[in-house]
Amino acid sequence: MELRQLSYFVTVAEELHFGRAAERLHIVQSAVSQQVRRLERELGTDLFVRSPRHVRLTGAGERLLPEARQVLAAAERARAAVRERTTLRLGTSTGLGEHLDRVLAAFAGIAPDIAVELVSAPTRDRLAQVADERLDAAFVRSPQPAPGLRILPLWEDPLVVALPAAHPLASQDEIALRDLAALPLCITARRNNPALVDLVVGACHAAGFEPVPGPVSGSLQDTLATIGLGQSWTVVYEAHARVLHSPRVAFRPVRAPGLALPTGLAVGADHIPAAVELLLKACSTSQPTSMPTSMTSSMPTSMKFSATTPMTSR
Repeated sequence: MELRQLSYFVTVAEELHFGRAAERLHIVQSAVSQQVRRLERELGTDLFVRSPRHVRLTGAGERLLPEARQVLAAAERARAAVRERTTLRLGTSTGLGEHLDRVLAAFAGIAPDIAVELVSAPTRDRLAQVADERLDAAFVRSPQPAPGLRILPLWEDPLVVALPAAHPLASQDEIALRDLAALPLCITARRNNPALVDLVVGACHAAGFEPVPGPVSGSLQDTLATIGLGQSWTVVYEAHARVLHSPRVAFRPVRAPGLALPTGLAVGADHIPAAVELLLKACSTSQPTSMPTSMTSSMPTSMKFSATTPMTSR
């Protein structure tokens, strides 16, 4: 009898539905069913009555449920008694902005005894480190499928336009993408971030123009300097735009449907550590109910012109 089997049994008993139990455990339904069947074979009795419409506990299942809960609780107490302060190793990137602040604050409230080690790396490296367990989890945006990993969806990240604060368009509360057609677009090479580049270039095509290629800098500071002093533009993640400031660069919402990228959490395909389960809870509880329709409406006048992260952020 394995603790994992008892955990799956308790979850199914609480949900009375194998599909919902699998969703709660963040694993496929077949894995839940398989482990419960193994437990039943070991105990020599059925724990559930299964039908196409209903799942309910048998008498044996009802008797096992409180005992299983006690075993799981005792196992957790034993782990807590011998382990040192747990550390959650989390892959991240600079573009998360306010999202990361909210998630970490919520996580500290939920799991005050768990330290968080943040590791910033390119998307490909983050995924590789989760796959070989150097990281427990990693935030990623629109990644390509990777063997041995799952991507759990978290939120949509809207993009905003960054342009010189002195440009006439910066005085507008919202910018039509087609009005940027004459300005060079500072954008990373597609090989570095194909999802972002394809999204922005596709939006430009939908607005009726081919973006003019602009200079590509190797660092955040250089790109901001290029935008602040020249005639060019880029897009940035709204959540990150809110935490950086510069009088030479303005960010504005853009009138373009679907200009957003999904953010997810990369985890191992077979198992989610308890600390990551708590992180998922923090992600769920920390997000605002909706994104503001105008980024400038809730900001003081002194912060209306703000620096943003260039499109090289991932």
